[in-house]
Amino acid sequence: MGSTVLSLRIDGELLDRLRQHAAKRGMSVQDYVVRTLIRDDFDERFKSAVDETEKFYGPQTEQGPVDRIT
Repeated sequence: MGSTVLSLRIDGELLDRLRQHAAKRGMSVQDYVVRTLIRDDFDERFKSAVDETEKFYGPQTEQGPVDRIT
């Protein structure tokens, strides 16, 4: 997978907050933003997978999955 340049115009206050968050983790702002985007993408794909599983098997209850007769 190759890489491409993405240029963003953001508010100075937001950039300062991003710098602070990145610095706490010892990262560059670029690495911090990319890692955050990857994490959010994973969370979204995971939620989608759970939703699809629930459509197929039914919602999960405290006692366990819904009983199915096959």
